[in-house]
Amino acid sequence: MIPFPESIPLQKLENETTRLHQVNLYVLRLDAIDLYSGGNKLFKLKYNLEEALKQGYKKILTFGGAWSNHLAAIAAVSSKQLAVVAIVRGEEPKVYSDTLNYCQEKGVQLHFVSRKEYRNKTSPAFIEELKNKFGEFYLLPEGGTNTLAVKGCKEIVNYAPIDFDYICTPVGSGGTIAGITSALKSNQQALGFSVLKGANYLTDEVNKLLNEFNIQNSKFKIVGDYHFGGYAKTTPELMSFKKDFETQSNIPLDYVYTVKMFYGIFDLIKKGYFKENSTIIAVHTGGLQGNKGFEK
Repeated sequence: MIPFPESIPLQKLENETTRLHQVNLYVLRLDAIDLYSGGNKLFKLKYNLEEALKQGYKKILTFGGAWSNHLAAIAAVSSKQLAVVAIVRGEEPKVYSDTLNYCQEKGVQLHFVSRKEYRNKTSPAFIEELKNKFGEFYLLPEGGTNTLAVKGCKEIVNYAPIDFDYICTPVGSGGTIAGITSALKSNQQALGFSVLKGANYLTDEVNKLLNEFNIQNSKFKIVGDYHFGGYAKTTPELMSFKKDFETQSNIPLDYVYTVKMFYGIFDLIKKGYFKENSTIIAVHTGGLQGNKGFEK
């Protein structure tokens, strides 16, 4: 149902820091797939959309904010076979974000709820209300993370055609790093850079997802030191890093996820976290469509 590329660019980054500390750093450019449907969200959606069709659903209902990468991705890949209802956090704005405009152009039905109501997004009573309003639907969680998303994200590693020691990804809900971890060899480790403040619970969340596949291991680690104040928060230092990184590498970063991961990777390189001559892959999870929300 979803077209996947045969290959994804794997770009080597070389600068004074990588040379000084003798590490090999590559970027797996999931962002290069497509502005809207690319990134990790494409992999999260793959088996969920297949399952929705398999079960005979005609409609998918999911959740997100005004600049949600998840909503943009599902709008991009949804077909005539599956209508999409998006429950959007917050009152309906007078002027839609570019993401919401794109969703609307793609035929997504937008339904706005207050932030208070939105907090009930996992409540059975609230879900029942939504069924009464919209009819039967295939329920997809906010961000798209569930066991089928993990199954899809496992395939990200297939696009890294080199031997590596570490693979890094930003972490929000934990689905992407769970999928990546499930595909690792015994000598490899995944590092997840949390974009959330106080995200100690994420280790347990990832383990729960892995347990669904009877996988119990310690091949991943959640790094919580580079959230810069919390979700979608930034600082002048982080913005300075973003500008310098993009100038030197010609790789654009998003403000919420990848900029924090790359800042963390380079800081850990400088601190000697990675052994000499090790190979590190940084997964660029996309999200560039949301940058306009920060640049207006």
